[in-house]
Amino acid sequence: QVQLVESGGGLVQPGGSLRLSCAISGINFSLYDMRWYRQIQGKGSELVAQITVRGSSSYVDSVKGRFTIARDNALNMAYLQMTRLTPEDTAVYYCNIPAFPPYWGQGTQVTVSS
Repeated sequence: QVQLVESGGGLVQPGGSLRLSCAISGINFSLYDMRWYRQIQGKGSELVAQITVRGSSSYVDSVKGRFTIARDNALNMAYLQMTRLTPEDTAVYYCNIPAFPPYWGQGTQVTVSS
C-alpha cells in the first residue's frame, strides 16, 4: 500500500520559513517524479514545484527564488523548503507522485499571518 504523509505545516509570520516533509512508503520512490501542490481556500489546486527522478526542479513563478524542492531517495523523503512566506502562500500543501494512478498525501496546512 502506497502512503504519502506530509508534515511540517503550521502558522508562521510573513517573512518566515517552513520546511514541509513528505514521507513515502510502499513504492520505489526513486523511479518517480515528485510534486508539491497547494489548495488555496476557494480556489483550485496549483502545482507549486516538481522534482524529477534525475533531480531537476521547476517552480510556479510565484514561488521561484523562495521555495526549494528536494528529495532523498535513500530515506524515501521529499521536502519543500519555503522561505520569505507571504499571506498568499496560505494553503493546504500536498505531496504527489504523478504515477498511474497518482498518489497523494493527506495535506498539511500552512498559514501565513501576523
